[in-house]
Order: sequence, then C-alpha cells, then structure tokens
Amino acid sequence: MRSSKSMSTGYLLGIDIGTYESKGVITNLEGEVISLQTCAHDMNIPHVGWAEHDAEKVWWDDFVTLSNNLLSSSGIKSDEILAVGISAIAPDLLPVDKDCNPLRPGGILYGVDTRAAQEIDELNEVIGAENIFDKTGNMLSSQAIGPKLLWLKKNEPDVYKSAYKFLTASSFIIARLTGNFVIDHLTASFWVPLYDIKNKSWNVDFCKGIVEPERLAEILWTTDVAGKISKNAASLTGLLEGTPVIAGTADAAAEAVSVGVVNPGQMMVMYGSTIFMYAVTEHQVTDKRLWACQFVFPGSSALGMGMSTSGSLTRWFRDQLAPDLIAIEKSGGENAYAALIRISENIPAGSEGLIVLPYFSGERTPINDPRAKGVFFGLTLAHTRGHMFKAILESMGYGVRNHFDVMNELDSYPKEIIAVGGGTKNNVWMQAISDICKVPQKIPSLTVGASYGDAFLAGLGIGIFNSYTDINSWINYMSIIQPNPNNSAIYDGFYDQYLKLYQSTKLIMHTIYNFDSYP
Repeated sequence: MRSSKSMSTGYLLGIDIGTYESKGVITNLEGEVISLQTCAHDMNIPHVGWAEHDAEKVWWDDFVTLSNNLLSSSGIKSDEILAVGISAIAPDLLPVDKDCNPLRPGGILYGVDTRAAQEIDELNEVIGAENIFDKTGNMLSSQAIGPKLLWLKKNEPDVYKSAYKFLTASSFIIARLTGNFVIDHLTASFWVPLYDIKNKSWNVDFCKGIVEPERLAEILWTTDVAGKISKNAASLTGLLEGTPVIAGTADAAAEAVSVGVVNPGQMMVMYGSTIFMYAVTEHQVTDKRLWACQFVFPGSSALGMGMSTSGSLTRWFRDQLAPDLIAIEKSGGENAYAALIRISENIPAGSEGLIVLPYFSGERTPINDPRAKGVFFGLTLAHTRGHMFKAILESMGYGVRNHFDVMNELDSYPKEIIAVGGGTKNNVWMQAISDICKVPQKIPSLTVGASYGDAFLAGLGIGIFNSYTDINSWINYMSIIQPNPNNSAIYDGFYDQYLKLYQSTKLIMHTIYNFDSYP
C-alpha cells in the first residue's frame, strides 16, 4: 500500500490512448518530463463505415506496457508516483461484463465510425430532434453514442443483453485499474441523447428504448479521484497498490489542458489523426452545428468541434499514392511525409484550382453528415502528386475556417488559438491553415500531448496544485504562425467554392452512401 511520503516531492504519471498511438509520461511536480514512452497500434475497419479498437490489445495492453516501461526507463519507484491520470479517444462504446471483460472484439469508436446513420434518423423521429437539442445541447451525429448503443441493441442483441456496463475507452482502463465504473462529465456530454447538459446527469426519459440507466457508468468530474490501484492491477502495471487514479477525460480535452487552454476565450486546434477543437466559453453555448459540452473542471463549459479526417487522410495518401516514398524511407532514405511536404511546399496557394473535400470518413462538425464522401475536384493533367497533397492540407484549413465562421456568428470567436499535435511539425500545413483562416497560431515548444495534461490533472485531483491555471508554469511557446495576407486573399475565393462544392454534391454523396454494402 502507499507510503506516507510527502506530496511536496514525487512524480505524476499520465497515459493517453490515441487512434494510432498511445503515449505515456512521467513528470515531476514542476512539469519536467522525466520519461516519455509511446506504443503504436492499428485502427480496425472491419466494414465500410466502421472503426474499432481491440479493447484488450490496444486500450489495456498499451496502458500496461507504457506504465511498466515508464517506470523501468525512469528508474522511479512505484511508491514515488503520487497519482495517475488517463485520457483516451472519445467517445467510444464498449460493452463489458461484471469483471470488465469486453463482450465484442472491438470497441466502437467515435465519429469516424458512421455505422449508426439509420439509428440517428430513428431516434430523431422517436424522440424529436428539437427535444434532443433542448435537453442535450447537441444534435445527433456520428459522434453520438446513443445511436451506436441502439445499433448494438438491434444488431448484436446477445452482446447487448449480456452487458453489465457500457463504457468508453478511459472508463474501461479505469475499471481495470480500480474496479469502479466511471465516466467524466465532458465525455458523457457526447453520449447524446443520454446526457442532460443542464442537470449534468443521465436523462432517464431519453434512456428509454436505448439503454437502462443503471448500465451506464457513474459520472464524475475529470479531477475527481475515481478509485485506487487494485492489487491485481498493481501486479500487471508495476504501479503501487493504493495509488489514486482520477476519472480522466477525452484525449483532446487533456491535450487542451496540456498547452494551457483553460480560460474562456482560449481555443485549441489539435492536428492529429482527426482535427479536434475545444473552445473554452464564458457560459454554455449551444448551436446545432457544434458540440456543447462540459469542460474538465466543475462549472466550466466548452464548444467541441471535430473533423473526421486529418492525419488519417495524409496517412491514407502516403500509403495509397506514395508507396515509392515509403520504400525509400524503409531503405534508410528520406522520411515519406517529409518528401511529400517538400514536393508540396512550392505549390501555389489554391493548388492551381484543385479542391478537396476531406470527407473520407463522413464528416462531423459543422455539417454533421455521416453520409458525406471524399472528393478531389478540378484535377487536370497539369496537376502532380504535390498538388494533390497540398490540396489535402488546404482542405483542412477550409474546414477549420468553417468552424470559425460559425463561432463568429455565436459571438464566441476565440481570442487565442494554440495549435498542437503531430501536424504542427508540417510547416506547409500550418501556414496554409493560418492563411486560410486569417489567424495567428501559437505552437508550444513542448508538445508532449494529452498524457502531459493527464499528469497535471492527476496532480490537481489530489491537491498538489491549487488551480487549473497552475498549468501555465509548465508551458513555453516556441513560435507563432502569422497569416500571409497575399495568400489569404487567394484562399477567400477557393473557400467559397469549397462550401459550394459540398452543397452541389451532397445529394450524389448520399445516393452513393446507400449503394454501399453495410452488414
């Protein structure tokens, strides 16, 4: 069990489970990274429109591996870890039994999984779209867990009936560590239509016909202590039995905290496998195009926004259209992504008339269309691979700008934008975003990611820090990407065409969606 070691000394451990990679960190109480470890894994796509993770092999095994590796590589003893923070991709859906054993091969992932489009329509018809929006602050979309629960109930009835609890990725790990089934308020906000955003509780009336409320996890705030490391978990993870574990949160929210996005008016744009944005607001703002949610601290609120593809689309492009560059990289040559960036950096703004709609996994906000499809429009024989890659990067900028326009309508335009994630290493991409959106972006010098925020939140949860603003003492900013007015003027015209292109092809997209073979 935990010793009586003073909390004025010691370390904090944070682990984040991402779409394609998990990352863990041990920090001291001043925010210095003592050890950093990563684990790569795959996302499974068993059918068109599906996206899953193996909960055992990805979520739990990654945590166990990272925890052990962090301790062994740092030389830090388990009794020196004061608390553990966890985040993960969210929201997800995993049915488990009483012993927290998964009841299906994969956990159903967030908005990139579009299998429940029919259930969205069904719930809107039965409950009423306006009624759902009034109680939850959100419209149903591919991000919502309610329709996926209904899909599970209809398509895998034996699994549904056998489930003791329905969890998300972070909930699953916490249950494995502590034996307690919990979910944080921010993640619960995305379990539309089950979460009542005004009363901050499960909506019993909306649960009817979808799931019994007692089969949902207990809702806590991110920094609440969810439980302590059990004897069994200690033997597997190398952590000390009795170490406090906080309730944790979604990966993007933890990443926002990690770079100091904690005050109203601040916004994080995370360039990862998808683009996810959090804008902290003065009060709860609701709009049918965006996601209203609780933030990680009691009494805090935010607008959440997400595009379904980002790094996953550049990865697709590399894998499918640049195998020669991958081969060169494997033989010891230039990194394939670096090569693509190099051949795209001299492509002029607008990619000489080539526009991409990045809806390769449907789209989340602000169009909330799981039936949307990816488009390359305007291709000519003069276009090169570099043009196509640059147009993909620009498409992300058009998508981000669309969100800024919506926020401007809501009088919630951000005062400060902080960019994080692997995409920030791509200067061509970051410059295009700033040029298209006409905004400066701050890039922190240390971008460990969500696990770094997890470590801080764990310390806050056990009282090491006095306030969430203490995170600012951990952060330094490296650079500011300023918009180029000349490029911005060019992008204005292409942005208008980007918006029109979706509206012009929407009906065709939906028709093709219905042609697809869904099990």
